Order: sequence, then C-alpha cells, then structure tokens
Amino acid sequence: MNEQSLPRYRVSDIYTCSRCGFCCHGETTVSLDAHDQQRMITALRLSREEVCRRYWRVTGSVVQMQVRDGHCIFYDQQSGCTVHEGRPWRCRQWPLHPSMLADENNFQTITQSCPGFKKGLDYEEFCRIFQALFDQGDLDKMQR
Repeated sequence: MNEQSLPRYRVSDIYTCSRCGFCCHGETTVSLDAHDQQRMITALRLSREEVCRRYWRVTGSVVQMQVRDGHCIFYDQQSGCTVHEGRPWRCRQWPLHPSMLADENNFQTITQSCPGFKKGLDYEEFCRIFQALFDQGDLDKMQR
C-alpha cells in the first residue's frame, strides 16, 4: 500500500476540545519556552515586561504561567481560556499526549477525565489514528 492510498485523518477523528477547562485546573503550572512566551506576548498585545509582571512566574531562567485560585491564570469559568490563540505548546498538545500510545492505562486515565475524546473509540483504533496523525505531522501543527 503506498502512502497516497493511506487514509488521511484529522485530529477531530479522535478528539475535539470542549473547552471545559478541566485541564486548566490544579496547583501546577505550565513552563513556557521562548516560542510560547512570544506567542503569548503577541496574543495579549502587551509588552514582555507587562506580560511577565501580570501573568508569569519567573524563577531564574524558568518562566511559568501563574496559578490563581486553583487554576491557570488565563482560565475564566465563563469563557474558558482567555489566551487561547497564544496558549503554550503543552496546552496545545494536551490531552493528546504521546504516552497514550505507549500505555493503555494513560489512554484510559486521560480519556476518562476529558470529555473531548470521541466516544466509543477503543484503544487499538485510537492508537492507529493517533499514530497516523503523528506520521502525517498534524500533531506538530497543534504545537505551533
């Protein structure tokens, strides 16, 4: 079977974000690489200094988003992520984490905690589509 005859999948074949905010809750935070920082600055239309002062926690060379009241500083109960276009790559990737391909328990845990996963998809089918998305390079697009 040649590459042209392989089915072309979309992320929505396995997952569509419902923007429920479950993944935005908790006392941990997300570290930001240089690309994340610039994407966030651009999306917020503020200076680096202002974004840093208002939204980031900087410890040495580590830059992280702040946590407020048990959730990401950018999470709003009514509207969800208030920096959605500028969100970090880890937020763009989640919950489609590569560990799901290696461990069915990770698949079960993540899909049970996130309502965005397509219902009725068994682990084998999920892995087949998820791996195809990796191979197609489509998951890389989520990180940009």
